[in-house]
Amino acid sequence: MTELDLATLHEAIADALADEPCVLADRVLTWRAVTDRTRRLAAVLRAHGLGRREAGVPAWQTGQHHLGIYLHNGVEYLEALLGAHKASVAPFNVNYRYTADELAYLLRDARPSALVYAARFAPVLADALSTVDMEPLLLQVDDGSGNPLPDNAIGYEAALADADPDAGIPRACADDRYLQYTGGTTGMPKGVIWRIGDLVAGPMGVRVGSVPEAVARAVRTRGRVLPAPPLMHGAGTGIALGGWLSGATVVIQPRPERFDAATVLDTCAEHAVTTLAIVGDAFGAPLVAELGARPRALALRLIVNSGAALRDELKDLLRELIPGVRISDVLGSSETGLHAQRDSGNRFSGKGNAAVLDETRTRVLDPGEEEIGWLANSGHIPMGYLGDQEKTAATFVTVDGRRYSVPGERARLLADGAIEFLGRDATTINTGGEKVFADEVEAVIRAIPGVADVIVVGRPSERWGQEVVALYQSTMDDLTGGRLTDGCRVHLAGYKVPKRFIRVDAVRRHPNGKADYAWARAAAMEVSDE
Repeated sequence: MTELDLATLHEAIADALADEPCVLADRVLTWRAVTDRTRRLAAVLRAHGLGRREAGVPAWQTGQHHLGIYLHNGVEYLEALLGAHKASVAPFNVNYRYTADELAYLLRDARPSALVYAARFAPVLADALSTVDMEPLLLQVDDGSGNPLPDNAIGYEAALADADPDAGIPRACADDRYLQYTGGTTGMPKGVIWRIGDLVAGPMGVRVGSVPEAVARAVRTRGRVLPAPPLMHGAGTGIALGGWLSGATVVIQPRPERFDAATVLDTCAEHAVTTLAIVGDAFGAPLVAELGARPRALALRLIVNSGAALRDELKDLLRELIPGVRISDVLGSSETGLHAQRDSGNRFSGKGNAAVLDETRTRVLDPGEEEIGWLANSGHIPMGYLGDQEKTAATFVTVDGRRYSVPGERARLLADGAIEFLGRDATTINTGGEKVFADEVEAVIRAIPGVADVIVVGRPSERWGQEVVALYQSTMDDLTGGRLTDGCRVHLAGYKVPKRFIRVDAVRRHPNGKADYAWARAAAMEVSDE
């Protein structure tokens, strides 16, 4: 089977659908226009010396230049992804909620040669760049925020207007790389390295033998997809790029910087969206409430949920409120792609190459074994973690000659072949689709004067799925939750700041000094939201 790459395949589909809408956002772009604009972006990158491809690099390196995308959902985000691939530059996502300190860490780790960013983020970016040793090409997107173009940056639209699209004809191949940043188990972001060929055949689901077959499939499938979550997360990017490669128009709702159920549903109705991507209860519950208050005539055939759990009762209500809609509730990660489909509760059906490995990660468990093991995936999986040989070796293991990705999720393989998902082994808190790592938040809180000790956990929330809660021990009687919140906001993005601070006489720890998370979670549940 011929391996396919994103850039070549998109251009082939664009030839067939030239004057059809490719993106519906604040403006409409046809497939022909997207081809022209992304070639122009590729030409800009090449004119600045970008686009190398080194052969034989280890799994924890890309061998390519990197381009960071620091934008809200929009036309430019999708163009940056595709234009980078056409220039054989590896794109990566930048979380637009990061503070300057967090952004600086990401920049040091990713070492971007270029950044496409929104003008509203220029002040934070300038602060971050002032602390790192690099001078990437800066392409600023005018977003109406009023921030001027810095002397060291180029206006995005001006750069495209001056470029020759013939100089940006794709030189891409299936061996080019793609970076998806996620949080690591220490709480710091990690860049997961994918081969484009594996990304297309794996998470994007294009498993055909040739470009003509893929084009015929796309023309036959079509549809319109709306990624409600941010494109900076894999759940958003995956549905958008996968939609494109299925011939779909990608639809972006107005004011995408925050989720608003009414806006999303109005956009679905206006543009006859057929597939909607959401993230758990934080999206599902407001959609149900909005549809209950104001029903709409919708063309939705499929809702894809990933990134956080969606309660069964919400699925049932969505099916009632949107006649004929199918809900695909999938489990996946940046390190595995989508590898399981939720049946109900914590019971999943494995997709494709999902497996459960034993405790030592050296044997594939058989159905019905009682052992709790590690959920794993094989086949089209990533290469490794950028710059981290040790973590790459620990996560990507070979068993009986087959390579698996084992990102740290606990599971049991039931007798009927279903997977009982038991949760992330690390102390990850998933709040509204955002991953928060307890260690990172604890380190910030411990640095606040008067804090003697702290444990950070997640507890159930109807709005967020989980909410971040901190149990702290203090040496100062007047150390309040408000002061702790203010201290956190200096160093942490808003979604990482605990929703509740609970003062305790003593933070419990095990004899070995490790935090007693079982006690902390129970104590957090005992305190109401009042």
